[in-house]
Amino acid sequence: MELEINFLKQIAIEVYEIITPLIGTKMASKKFKRGAGGDISMEIDIVAENAIIEALKQANVNLLLISEELGEIYIGEESKAKENQNILIVDPLDGSTNAVRGVPYCSVSIAYAIGNRVSDIKKAVVLNLITKDIYWAEKGRGAYFNDIPIHVSELGISQKCFFELNLPMKNLMMNLQKLAPIIQKFYRIRILGSSALTLCQIANGNMEAFINLRDSNRLVDVAGGMLILTEAGGAIFSLNGGDIDMNLSINSKFPFIACNANLISFLKDEFVSKQ
Repeated sequence: MELEINFLKQIAIEVYEIITPLIGTKMASKKFKRGAGGDISMEIDIVAENAIIEALKQANVNLLLISEELGEIYIGEESKAKENQNILIVDPLDGSTNAVRGVPYCSVSIAYAIGNRVSDIKKAVVLNLITKDIYWAEKGRGAYFNDIPIHVSELGISQKCFFELNLPMKNLMMNLQKLAPIIQKFYRIRILGSSALTLCQIANGNMEAFINLRDSNRLVDVAGGMLILTEAGGAIFSLNGGDIDMNLSINSKFPFIACNANLISFLKDEFVSKQ
């Protein structure tokens, strides 16, 4: 059985309803063991993930769940899940540190695939856990902000472009020097803290690009945002300029560049070609 987009939206709303009272509280920051994604799981992460698992169990679905905290687990009957190739890739709380500190920029990201590759992702939902706004997309049917169709901006590099930059601390100064020709041409730089939500900002025309050089960037963080961005006319590609199409796995991690259509050539000329 194929999952409906409204079902995915409802799961995201249930996470919102249970997480909102915790945002910015001491309880939210209670630490547990390190999650499958590599970060220390906090109370707010576990609560969000449990809400998703419970919603899936109540719906009697059969699928492979890939989630940042628990890793990979079959919900329902494993044999049926393997037969139908249903995979749900979720980050129950993208921007956990923001949420714990009360910084209003965090989201829940849900991507649904029929198959085991990134290119098999068919539907996606990213919900802003502060405003309850929903970004969503179905492959081949466009992207939406709530019920309004969205598209990336048409700004070029000579105009007032916003972009987000996410760099590893290792070799920080070297990376900044490498990026200097690009940074100098952008109007403003932001570091916001929820990759899923930033990809949706680009999709909605609020920002123009996102350069993420962290090798530790997880697939679960961006799987939903990737489909929403591309359905809105944007692009996301690897540091060598190639498509990002890998196996759907909790272990899949990669740096990337995302942008509107008008910045693809510039970013590939100024960054990718010089790697």
